Amino acid sequence: MSANTQLPNSMKVIEITNPGTPDVLVQAERPLPLLVQNEILVKVAAAGVNRPDVMQRRGQYAPPPGASDIPGLEVAGTVVAVGADVQRFAPGDQVCALIAGGGYAEYCTVHESNALPVPKGFSMVEAAAIPETFFTVWVNVFQRAHLKAGETILIHGGTSGIGTVATMLAKAFGAFVITTVGSEEKRQASLALGADVAINYRDQDFVEQTKLATNGKGADVIVDLIAGEYVAKNYQAAAFDGRIVQIGTQNGVVKELNLMPLLHKRLTHTGSTLRARSVEDKAQIAADLAKNVWPLLEQGSIRPQIFKTFPLKQAAEAHTLMESSEHIGKIVLTI
Repeated sequence: MSANTQLPNSMKVIEITNPGTPDVLVQAERPLPLLVQNEILVKVAAAGVNRPDVMQRRGQYAPPPGASDIPGLEVAGTVVAVGADVQRFAPGDQVCALIAGGGYAEYCTVHESNALPVPKGFSMVEAAAIPETFFTVWVNVFQRAHLKAGETILIHGGTSGIGTVATMLAKAFGAFVITTVGSEEKRQASLALGADVAINYRDQDFVEQTKLATNGKGADVIVDLIAGEYVAKNYQAAAFDGRIVQIGTQNGVVKELNLMPLLHKRLTHTGSTLRARSVEDKAQIAADLAKNVWPLLEQGSIRPQIFKTFPLKQAAEAHTLMESSEHIGKIVLTI
């Protein structure tokens, strides 16, 4: 292992004392994580806050086997040590990375294939806001739903971390973008990010407005974090041969569902989670992003939207903001 000999023996982390409200997030001390041959040790400068972190804190989303119980799925920082077989990075390199847990900490380990260089011109805060949302959007919108230039995409939660990234990437790759949001402020923010149509779901029916915006055809791709009653409405809003990707269930389970529209319109309704996927799967996503998205980031045509930052010790406040849904874009912890 190549390492900085000045590394401390312990680090500050945020622990979940027991499932519950944000105040169960407390700062603690732990030993540095052990490094294996294909991993890099990152001194974390910033860590993104995401809905799965909130679900884990509530006891609804356990870490996969072998993953850290410390919350946090994306980080940016500086490589301070590398495993014996690491070839892509060296101490001193600045990286952002997708991890299965352990981000709310001063140090974390990551398989070298799941890390990417910090895009040129990006701050650590901006870089920490990339991995979870960009990996998720790439998998669901482009790999699973096969969004093509000229198609229409309907994105629910248009000003969430996922929604803002989905809007920017879909627009960059030539789609017509429709979003749903919960206020006029968010509607304007979504339009400013590139949405062609932004629907305030509190005032307007998104099925009706989607049909109106597409001359009755409907959306070719729908990205849904909501579930609940949205599932049936998505079937109504979808075009023939439409693809619906389920990446969240904020409104809970579907109690009743008529599947005839699914059959009649030849719809595909798929879903996925990212956290438990293999290192190899995530490496392939990282390679796709490096090829297709990193140039857009470094050109400045796409940039993650940072709503607010909090120091690590204020993780509870960050979660409170996340649960309020008042944010537009990403919430990031600084270390």
